[in-house]
Amino acid sequence: MARPPLPIGTWGEIATWVVQTDDNGKPSNTSHKPESATTTAVSGQVSAFGRTKTAAERNLMRKLQDRARTNQSGVLTTMHKMNDLLDRWEQRFEEMIADGTRSPTSLDTYRRVLKNHIRPALGELRIGQANTPRIDTVLAKIKKHPGAPTARTCRAVLSGAMKLAVRYGAISVNPVREVDTIEAKPNNQPRALTSEEVTLLRKRLAADEQAVQADLPDLTTFMLSTGVRIGESLAVLWHQVDLEGERQPLTSEQ
Repeated sequence: MARPPLPIGTWGEIATWVVQTDDNGKPSNTSHKPESATTTAVSGQVSAFGRTKTAAERNLMRKLQDRARTNQSGVLTTMHKMNDLLDRWEQRFEEMIADGTRSPTSLDTYRRVLKNHIRPALGELRIGQANTPRIDTVLAKIKKHPGAPTARTCRAVLSGAMKLAVRYGAISVNPVREVDTIEAKPNNQPRALTSEEVTLLRKRLAADEQAVQADLPDLTTFMLSTGVRIGESLAVLWHQVDLEGERQPLTSEQ
């Protein structure tokens, strides 16, 4: 009976042998090739070296695990650089612009953060090296300088790029998903207008011809009286307004 093939992403027995020994017959390194070791372990076309059998097998297992995580199509793998992924993400965004699903101005913004922040910090890393802790550290530095808005834009770009890497099989999980939320207090805290400011605002709007033509005095009065937002104010229809009804006091249930 024929031996069944190994499942994809697995490997069989690991063969090891000594490739160099010292004068005492023990494994040793050569002085002119310090990067080479004395024991090699091979599986198919993959080999690794180490000073001992255990070290060689450990190095080989690391290589096999990296290879198992790569995409065999060759489009993107965990060993490709982040710059390769970012280039492909830009190309994909350009295609979406051509389809009319994305704005060209958005791409201009994204290219600025790519050039100034993302590529300098992560571009030369392998895709598999761009894990959550590294990305979180980079975004934290960007949040500190130049600021939280730029960091949020960088996070959006990296999330989209890593999502593309998952689609190509280079990684299995988007590492940006677990990055800490980027929040920042506004420079100017919101506050309510004083009565003097309300009076001044209404007087100046009433004295401005363009504001009167645009019905801004009435709109402003409506918003000040009801407390609703501008979008809600503009969406009100006449049949929704009861000018004759008496105002009912609010109850605890309301």
